Amino acid sequence: MPAYPDRIRRLTAAMPGHDLQAVVLLPGPNLRYYTGLSFHLMGRPTLALITTDQPPLLLVPELERSKAESNPIGAIVHTYGEDPESRQAAFHRAAQAIGLARRRVGVEPLRMRWLEERLLEEAAPGIRMTSADDALEPLRAEKSPEELAAIRRAVAVAQAALNETIPQIRSGVSELDLAAELVLRLLRAGSESEFPFAPIVASGPNTALPHAVPTSRTLQPGDLVILDWGATVDGYISDLTRTFAIGRVDPELQQVHAIVAEANGAGRAAAGPGVACRAVDAAARSVIEAAGYGAAFIHRTGHGIGLEAHEAPYLRSDNEALLRPGMTFTVEPGIYLPGRGGVRVEDNIVVTERGAETLSSLPRELRVLT
Repeated sequence: MPAYPDRIRRLTAAMPGHDLQAVVLLPGPNLRYYTGLSFHLMGRPTLALITTDQPPLLLVPELERSKAESNPIGAIVHTYGEDPESRQAAFHRAAQAIGLARRRVGVEPLRMRWLEERLLEEAAPGIRMTSADDALEPLRAEKSPEELAAIRRAVAVAQAALNETIPQIRSGVSELDLAAELVLRLLRAGSESEFPFAPIVASGPNTALPHAVPTSRTLQPGDLVILDWGATVDGYISDLTRTFAIGRVDPELQQVHAIVAEANGAGRAAAGPGVACRAVDAAARSVIEAAGYGAAFIHRTGHGIGLEAHEAPYLRSDNEALLRPGMTFTVEPGIYLPGRGGVRVEDNIVVTERGAETLSSLPRELRVLT
């Protein structure tokens, strides 16, 4: 079982260095990471209040009392009823209990809503809210052995699901039907039903869209087909991409695939402890640029994976942050030619004490199917 109290201690120890006296967490990965609890983000506000000088506090609707009281961090639980007056009163009691007024409070910029912001401002006069990302992200970025074990299992589940799906990648099958087959195989292989993201299945010209949504288009001879998918195990995710060919494809697209596969290998080889994130991006990008397709590589080389499909570290050209042992991320270079097709090859990596280990092992060469 993860040491949630230790995670809280590490967070509160880090907060002063970021000029934070409190942190507010809403339902999502950070709340789960630090408290072990999962709640829905809904119309009834649910949040954790963590300060440097008081026990953690959970503010939840009455219907979540039992779950909140089972928390492993010794948090004090405040609840409220269905009426707005009860909710406002609970926010005031909670804010007063931990002295939230006039404090500098870190929030999750991509998760904090106007609803909670207003309730906190009303309950804690003079509260000053700012981003808590710089305090939260580094602590989650270095995975524990237990977290790495879950990610390894998520990779294994995703790979098993793809292998079971490959026989369905054939001419005449629609992108939607192929996506449905992949989802079914993921569940049967052992993935949780809450996937990291909806699987991407793109064929023909649709492969030139990095975030394509499956359509009713049927696979045709001469198509490239991209599958970008992942599994979830114990809340931790995998994120993989492979590109296939339906019969004989344009010779240039075959060459493009070879270039992307080489760039993938260069990026993976560049990773290691003490290596700047930008250096991994540069290693992959330089292969594509040298082949004359630099303008067609339109996204970063990779991103962290863990409880989220996109988290620190981010492997992009302007990121000077250094990789550390235990960090897990994708390496996913791509080339996209509008109207013609695209290629992406994506693997999952963990930084070790001496280098980096590629967790995924599916073949990376262009596999030709009928």
